[in-house]
Amino acid sequence: MTDSKMFNRAVSIATVLLFLTSAHPVFSQSAPGSSVQATRPRARSLGIHPGIYEPGKLNAITDVKGVRVGQVTRVEGENVRTGVTAIFPTPDNPFKNKLAAAIVVGNGFGKLIGFTQVNELGEMETPIVLTNTLSVWTAADAVVDYMLSLPGNEDVRSINPIVGETNDGYLNDIRGRHILKQDVLEALRSAKDGPLEEGSVGAGAGTVAFQWKGGIGTSSRLLPRGESRYTLGALVQTNFGGHLTIDGVPIWQELKPQAAIRQPSQPGSPTKVPAPTTISESVSSADGSCMIVLATDAPLDARQLTRLARRAFAGMARTGSTFSNGSGDYVIAFSTAPEFLSASGKASITARVTLHDDDLSPFFEAAEDATEEAIYNSLLQAATVHGRDGHVAEAIPIGALNHILNKFGRGSEQPLDH
Repeated sequence: MTDSKMFNRAVSIATVLLFLTSAHPVFSQSAPGSSVQATRPRARSLGIHPGIYEPGKLNAITDVKGVRVGQVTRVEGENVRTGVTAIFPTPDNPFKNKLAAAIVVGNGFGKLIGFTQVNELGEMETPIVLTNTLSVWTAADAVVDYMLSLPGNEDVRSINPIVGETNDGYLNDIRGRHILKQDVLEALRSAKDGPLEEGSVGAGAGTVAFQWKGGIGTSSRLLPRGESRYTLGALVQTNFGGHLTIDGVPIWQELKPQAAIRQPSQPGSPTKVPAPTTISESVSSADGSCMIVLATDAPLDARQLTRLARRAFAGMARTGSTFSNGSGDYVIAFSTAPEFLSASGKASITARVTLHDDDLSPFFEAAEDATEEAIYNSLLQAATVHGRDGHVAEAIPIGALNHILNKFGRGSEQPLDH
């Protein structure tokens, strides 16, 4: 048996043992509290393909070799609509093979754990976990448990978990803190390559974007590399606002959610006209947050990854984000290039060859385009969700959206009715 197979087998056994320490059930990835809907399209099915570079085979962050994603969605009764999304940067032990990384803040109204050490050392040593605002500490504790359980980490006494969040409190009983360590462990354990589910799943189960149902979205780009190509992938957790713009078309001017949320009266109290009840009135049209994860197999160091990460906000801006006071917007970028794995026991001086800065412009463009498309996919793939206290976040109606796009010479020429 190879060392890699032995490691993977040991990881599976260790994780299962951790997971079995609790009887708490873990829920599947299906859209929580959602209306039954036909399969929803991704952006490219509507003729939306930002930029000049082609996507990878899956058009997902998992097109970057070695990157895996696991998701767990929590659905309980009427009020729990939340979850966890875990991004593994490497199939190996990330503590023993640290990756070049950087984190950039667009607006710091958030609770991102692990930020300072990543930017001080220019490397990451754990998977990335996304969840809701009040569950970041539970998630971080679970990541530490997971990392300490890995073979080879028996003497480790310091772990820097990376956990990001957005606030899903409109649809989810966020104060109940329903995410448990077992949920995070299951997301980590189930991480895999290949296609991944988007929309109202995982950490996107209860999120709202541009007043519509948001969620998890992903996209990728292939970049020239002599006779081969580099890959860049993006994954987003959308929960922000502004003025929805798709492929340059001001969707916000013609299409807005219609769902109304009634506030129940107290028993015996006179009937009152409720306070503003539409989602646009109940949720600030601009507040919220967005977590963006960028992965690439190109040999970029932490300084270059910082520059790359900044460009993701350009893609977010194209979608109509206003980066409001209440928005926590972050980009986590990392490279899986073997020459940038910082393994234990290496020589104190290590020579590393990076791409020349003059070659970075295509990567900047790809980061913008992949982020933009990932945000579109998070909206298009999300199903309508009924959540806390009767609140509803509607899925953006594909037929109406496509009609508007057609008016501007964009969108699909085929009739779409879902």
